[in-house]
Amino acid sequence: MDFRLDGRLALVTGSTRGLGLAIARAMAEQGARVLINSRAVSECQDVVKTLSAAGHEVAALPFDAADGPSRKAALDSLDGGAESIEILVNNAGIIHRAALADFTEEKWRDVLDVNLTAPFLLAQLVAPGMVRRGWGRIINISSILGQIGRATVPAYVSSKHGLVGLTKTLAIELGPHGVTISLTIGSPFFVWDGEVLQLADAPFRDGGDPMVPIQLLGDFLPTRLPELYSFDGPSLTLQAAEAADWPGTTVVQLRPSIEVVGSSDPAGAAVDTTGSTP
Repeated sequence: MDFRLDGRLALVTGSTRGLGLAIARAMAEQGARVLINSRAVSECQDVVKTLSAAGHEVAALPFDAADGPSRKAALDSLDGGAESIEILVNNAGIIHRAALADFTEEKWRDVLDVNLTAPFLLAQLVAPGMVRRGWGRIINISSILGQIGRATVPAYVSSKHGLVGLTKTLAIELGPHGVTISLTIGSPFFVWDGEVLQLADAPFRDGGDPMVPIQLLGDFLPTRLPELYSFDGPSLTLQAAEAADWPGTTVVQLRPSIEVVGSSDPAGAAVDTTGSTP
């Protein structure tokens, strides 16, 4: 990297594990002061301990991205409040799988609250400070499913499509004030218990999905989780943070990245992807 983020205050939501943690670490390595976020206080504290031991300037800021009072209280606790944040990475996300007939309104709202409403409201809180300084970065972590459709995940797909539109809208409004709004879109690869899988591979081989570009990246990506994290996800986010020459531009990165899904109940239980690329 030929740029630094020395002294910049960055909030990465869902940053105690997965891609969120990798992004937080990468920003800290470039000199940013990074706020580690999760709903779990202990997880935040563990990450802060690890990164602090490596010489990085980090602090815990636990809150539930979908909980308005929790979110506001956490940001208000900062010296300077929400407007002190100079870089916001909206990474936290959840997914729920169910057939249309079984997809409840409650689950629909749960997914939209975390994946789309929270990024909007967090941007609303931090943007005034960025505009006043004439510099700021809001980076939304999206998904290949923000570009295509897939059965049994209507809320997730809708939220990621919505995040694309939100990014474009904020870029138009905030760009003239020196605030860059960027979007990083993952590839059609998922990590499932540490193994890289294409969308059509098990456990996704459920009758086929003609909209999924199965061989888009071929064998280009490494095949293990640690290499994937170090290879691309954080670097794309750092590129977005660096994008000083194009304030307000929507940076759509359809390049090698990952979707970290974890394990799912085959019956369709909700999967928490907080701390991962949603």
